[in-house]
Amino acid sequence: MGLYDRYLATRIRRTEAPLPGCVAVVIAERDLLEDGAYRTVEEFFEWAFEYDADCVLVYVSVLDTGAVPAIRRVFERCDAPRELAVRGPDDDERADAPINVSIGLGGKHEFAAAVRGAATAVEAGTLAPEEIDAETIEDRLVFPTAPDLVIKTGAERLSDFMIWQSVYSELYFTDVNWRDFRKREYLRALRDYQNRQRRYGQ
Repeated sequence: MGLYDRYLATRIRRTEAPLPGCVAVVIAERDLLEDGAYRTVEEFFEWAFEYDADCVLVYVSVLDTGAVPAIRRVFERCDAPRELAVRGPDDDERADAPINVSIGLGGKHEFAAAVRGAATAVEAGTLAPEEIDAETIEDRLVFPTAPDLVIKTGAERLSDFMIWQSVYSELYFTDVNWRDFRKREYLRALRDYQNRQRRYGQ
């Protein structure tokens, strides 16, 4: 770790402002084609837990759904420091492990599936229409955890990332592409987060 990196780490540890409990990163399918891309993912897991996160989310946006199985197999073999759950476009099983990976499961699709689930419950008579609220939808999401901090590398757009869960998240955009993302960039994101005043939509 260089001098600047140690400076950032010290400032983060000595600042009373809280660190994010749940951290998400948004990367593109093409980012994973770069040499060392999955090693960076594994390091990201380590950095997040080192700085007090208890949940990590990785969202991989894909253009070709045919690539999902191959990407999924690699993620499932990742050297993860804690339990890891991977979900794809065809999954509806809830994922609430310390590390959750979404591969091509867009936010619109996930939200629509949750609404259909609620509608089915109404049709079956197990749920009254007037009982439908935010918690009803959240209970049917594949990824129930709302990230405190969302990091997007390479461009200032989130594509179709967890549109329900991230509504009150702090967003951090960096011009650094995933292939060049190092611990210094993560520490910068944490410092930026600590300097913000969260309003939760207010």
